[in-house]
Amino acid sequence: MWRGGRFLPDGLLSEGATGSRAHPVFRMFVRWVRRPLLAVARLWRRNIQLRVVAATLLMSLAVVLLLGLVVIGQVRNGLLEAKRQAAQSQAAGGFAVAEQMADAAADGGAEGEAGNGRRGVQDTGTWLNNLVMQLASGGQGVYYLVALSSEEDGGTFGSDEGTGTHGPRASGEVRPEESVSAELREALDESPDTHEQYGKVVRTDGRTEAALVIGKRLNDPNGDPYQLYYLFPFEQEEKSLSLVKGTLATAGVFVVVLLGAIAWLVVRQVVTPVRMAARISERLAAGRLQERMKVAGEDDIARLGESFNKMAKNLQLKIQQLEELSRMQRRFVSDVSHELRTPVTTVRMAADVIYEARDEFDPVTARSAELLLGQLDRFESLLADLLEISRFDAGAAALEAEPIDLRDVVRRVLEGAEPLAERKGSRFLVYGDERPVMAEADARRIERVLRNLVVNAVEHGEGRDIVVRLATGDGAVAVAVRDYGVGLKPGEATRVFNRFWRADPARARTTGGTGLGLSIAVEDARLHGGWLQAWGEPGGGSQFRLTIPQTAGGPLRGSPIPLEPADSRRRRGLEGARPGGRAAVPPSREAVEGRHGPSEGGGVAAPPRDADSGDGGNHGNDGDGGGPEARRRMTEEHGRHGDRHGRRGG
Repeated sequence: MWRGGRFLPDGLLSEGATGSRAHPVFRMFVRWVRRPLLAVARLWRRNIQLRVVAATLLMSLAVVLLLGLVVIGQVRNGLLEAKRQAAQSQAAGGFAVAEQMADAAADGGAEGEAGNGRRGVQDTGTWLNNLVMQLASGGQGVYYLVALSSEEDGGTFGSDEGTGTHGPRASGEVRPEESVSAELREALDESPDTHEQYGKVVRTDGRTEAALVIGKRLNDPNGDPYQLYYLFPFEQEEKSLSLVKGTLATAGVFVVVLLGAIAWLVVRQVVTPVRMAARISERLAAGRLQERMKVAGEDDIARLGESFNKMAKNLQLKIQQLEELSRMQRRFVSDVSHELRTPVTTVRMAADVIYEARDEFDPVTARSAELLLGQLDRFESLLADLLEISRFDAGAAALEAEPIDLRDVVRRVLEGAEPLAERKGSRFLVYGDERPVMAEADARRIERVLRNLVVNAVEHGEGRDIVVRLATGDGAVAVAVRDYGVGLKPGEATRVFNRFWRADPARARTTGGTGLGLSIAVEDARLHGGWLQAWGEPGGGSQFRLTIPQTAGGPLRGSPIPLEPADSRRRRGLEGARPGGRAAVPPSREAVEGRHGPSEGGGVAAPPRDADSGDGGNHGNDGDGGGPEARRRMTEEHGRHGDRHGRRGG
């Protein structure tokens, strides 16, 4: 099988090199290789000292290599130049001696010819052997001599079987014809000048050695040309160059190691206080405000430590002041709330008496008695909320978790809010209650959270339907309350949980709210280890979502209900909005479910990959029955709806 330009065995990689269906042996090998690499990469990212030392070693190694190359090049050039000059001087002297010996032999041969009265023939073979031996005797191991016939007179080249022939001759164990290149021999045949060339000396045992070859064309005593070569091997120079290379390598390694050790020590002196500051910062962040750095000396690091300690001291002082102020505020609120309960109880008793006798008063006084009782109820609620807030601030709130069915909690909340919904003209629609929605939670606190959400939805829903959705999945349970009222402006979804915050300060609280309900609801959600989040759009309504772990203390990875509902304006387009900025009539059940129909399993929503992504297409799991069926079910459960249709007020 051919993949990616390589042949791969079918049995090893059948469905991808590193995919989930790769061969187990290959996956094991990949894990075995990746484990140390990941550890090294993690150490490289987190250790600045290692990075600095490694960078120093690399740069030092590069500098040493560059310097070594330059020094070796200079030494090589110097050795070659010295060798060349010495070789030229030695060869010039040898060529001069060869010419003198040839002249002397020629003069001796001429005298013998005159005395005998006939032309004498010089034995050039013997003379050439003597010449090579005499010239080579002074340079054993330093240079070699090679004598070759000149191609200018081919008749003189041959063996030593006759007089006047010039066979190859060499000193030492050198192959003469293989040690001298054909180019150099041709150059000597063309010009009688001295020529030189870098070549190789070939020994009789087959070994080669670099050498400088210097040659010149000369004449023997008979006037026949021959070629004389000096071969200067670079054995000594190579030994010297090897010694220089070894010395530079040893010195380079020593310098690199020394620079690495110096960098390690220097960086350690700087990094150690920084690491100490990081550890102490982590301890300060963990609440251990008494931690301080050890300061020694008067250098920059010492000044840094002093500044850090001064900052930690001031931070500790400020935090202590804030804690003391917060403690005083909590104590004040708690004390005032407790102290006010006694006079409020007395005022309550008197107000109840006056309220019961309001029929005997004139209309103005009777109305005053009603107002007094209503405001007293609101005042008592405010005191209760302040006491609850003070418990959260003091960390004294305790969670009494037990297995509960959130459907029962939702049913009680809706029954309590039904009179207000009837006055407002709103109607409750519940989805996702086809099967139990179990969770370990504090029923009292969950009921308080949902009561706040439902009452707020009714108050701001402008008479339109209120949709309550329940879902469970991925270890979490969620309840979302959706209204189609005024909605929330951009940025208000995060401020809506602030204490005493109101989206519209001019809007009256018809239900007598204290402004602390959502703040207490957020604290209740956090006490369960969950979330309370809000979404809204101007004129398009809002949705509040409560998500808690299915098991008390369990991890919470996501919510089974998207924060942005499927019927929001952004997701269904602006064509569903009424003119003038008013919200459209709530869509049908199919639109609420994301137009994907109910899921299997009786309406339990599957957990989304991203709970807040707004992708509600996969959350249409509210079981069987459409909008009319849901209305009929709620009418049967509460017994207060009758057979009326969904009236959506302006």
